[in-house]
Amino acid sequence: MAHDSGGYKGVGAKLLSKHDVSVGDSVTVSTEDGEMFGVLMPRYESASEDYIVIKLTSGYNTGIHTGKIKSMTKLPKRELPSVANPHEFAENKNLPKVALISTGGTIASKIDYRTGGVHSALSASELYQSVPELASHASIDPEVLLSEYSENLKPEHWTMIAEKISEKVNFAKYRGIVVSHGTDTMHYTAAALSFALQGLPIPVVLVGAQRSSDRPSSDAALNLLGATVFAAKAEYAGVFVAMHAGTSDDMIACHVATRVRKNHTSRRDAFESIDIGPVALVRNNSIEMQKSEITLAKRSGRNFVAKPKFDDRVVLLKYHPGFDPMMITHAAKTHRAIILEGTGLGHVSKECFPALKEAVGAGVMVCMTSQCIWGRVRMTVYNTGRDLLDIGVVPLSDMISETATVKAMWTLANSNDAKKSMQENLANEISASIPL
Repeated sequence: MAHDSGGYKGVGAKLLSKHDVSVGDSVTVSTEDGEMFGVLMPRYESASEDYIVIKLTSGYNTGIHTGKIKSMTKLPKRELPSVANPHEFAENKNLPKVALISTGGTIASKIDYRTGGVHSALSASELYQSVPELASHASIDPEVLLSEYSENLKPEHWTMIAEKISEKVNFAKYRGIVVSHGTDTMHYTAAALSFALQGLPIPVVLVGAQRSSDRPSSDAALNLLGATVFAAKAEYAGVFVAMHAGTSDDMIACHVATRVRKNHTSRRDAFESIDIGPVALVRNNSIEMQKSEITLAKRSGRNFVAKPKFDDRVVLLKYHPGFDPMMITHAAKTHRAIILEGTGLGHVSKECFPALKEAVGAGVMVCMTSQCIWGRVRMTVYNTGRDLLDIGVVPLSDMISETATVKAMWTLANSNDAKKSMQENLANEISASIPL
């Protein structure tokens, strides 16, 4: 019988042929060290031919040396759950109506058991089906807008998402809006929406997952449930990010969109508010508002205005010892704004001064943030900072560098005085005070 060798060669290919096993099959492998169960994964070209790889039920992959394998048994094919048609979901008119916009990412992904890859394949309606608890808190109106991992998103996609949210806000029938999104650039999109959607009368909550929905350790379901509870029940409006508050499955933290950052590659509590705390925790499906220096807007019939355009001619440069000032010179030729991630209170070396003077003189807006995670840029403390101010570098207080980059793209497209707008607190991107 023909079988899929999945890139296996030599001993590995002979082993699969002997046991009539193909990539994607569920198998039990008996070895000198014991028995393992999982799904046979394809072989990467750079991997040794003396190993096979299976995906364990935990979601992790493990390699098994062919010389240790005593036997391999193919198990009956797994029947994947069927997906209901979105029209099959009965609307409960007694529950608040929440729009669920799917843009892709890990929260909207699952394993392809034929190739072993993670694919952006779950639709918004599939997410709704996979978390039946949602039906107790809101009537979900799902829509797929994009199916992209977040590293592929560009400012043009922010515009698309903002326009879709604006459309749904203007319907005036939703209590809140949830946007499922990949985590890698979710804080960029969240900041973009904060500037693009002004005077929001309802909460817009971005939510993602660090681990795909089919893994036992997935955070997708609880994150989505927490985001929906906040969108449906919170008395506040604006843009927020909802993700795990800790490593346990007990709380979801709701962050102000311009003050949040992804600070870990894989932990479920990767997202943290910078210089402030989360504004709310969702625990046991109840919202616990937290003491905060930020004054949140209440739900209202405020004058909602969408300004979804961005100018992507902005570059973020991180200063480091040995930094080549020519990077500033080159950036100034093709960009309208440069965001510097300086050291400490907002410094770069004096070798950069001539290039910065040339850039500012050419009309390029140059702004300063700090590469420190916490704290505020203070460029009046040392001579270096004061010299940079004299050159015309704009200090951005405690604005997160990613938020500053997004804000510059937005101000260039929407403001007649970009430098002034960059220093104004438009969407809680600047903290009034910073805890010690």
